[in-house]
Amino acid sequence: MGQHIQYSASPAMQTAGFRAAGLDGWSYELLDVPAESVPDAVGRLRDPGVAGANVTIPHKLAVLELCDDVEPQARAVGAVNTVVNDGGTLRGSNTDIGAIRGALTEVGVQPGPHVRALILGGGGSARAAGAALEGSRIVFALRRPAHPELPGDVVDWGERDALARDADVLINATPLGRSGEEPVAPANLPRAGAVIDLVYTPAGTPLQRAARDAGLRTVDGWSVLLAQGAASFKAWTGVEAPIDEMRAALGS
Repeated sequence: MGQHIQYSASPAMQTAGFRAAGLDGWSYELLDVPAESVPDAVGRLRDPGVAGANVTIPHKLAVLELCDDVEPQARAVGAVNTVVNDGGTLRGSNTDIGAIRGALTEVGVQPGPHVRALILGGGGSARAAGAALEGSRIVFALRRPAHPELPGDVVDWGERDALARDADVLINATPLGRSGEEPVAPANLPRAGAVIDLVYTPAGTPLQRAARDAGLRTVDGWSVLLAQGAASFKAWTGVEAPIDEMRAALGS
């Protein structure tokens, strides 16, 4: 459930998982929902034939308020990306947080007061990144005002370049890169840090390619998509996600 989400690779990934797990009656559909229709769309998730939903840009914060029960961590960050229909009761959680923690481990970043983190964006994914980096020195660079309060310092978008150069980890939690934009110019990438881009595209985003060319430790959006999707899969089905088949479906 999101808006303008025709790019999403989740249907192919989750469908491959259902088939590999023998869940032949299951399907995963895109719900492109305008903001004013979110309450009605969430209401339809209570149908007995619906196991739940993923939630993406820009509805993660709105859906949280419409769930009956929200796990504490998702409540703390103000964003839900996974909803489970438990007999008509909607339970919200956030599998992005664990996926981003895994990405931080992959690039060798152990959150703590010694880590300088720059997060681009202030939406649901950015908040999940902030939770994954709990205890670190976090700065959010925003293109527009954010609400509610973010778990770190906030600067204007124009200040991101100077901060990026000295960051231990840079996380792009904006949609920039999906259409070829550069959220940070290559010359302003971390001098000795790591880069995590939550955006995924078939050829890789400009940020991902520039980080690899610079020899930086980097994780792309495909890895994070797979990790959060596997956690959602288990939440809906009660079955361990068939990771290999889901990864193969992404072709990443």
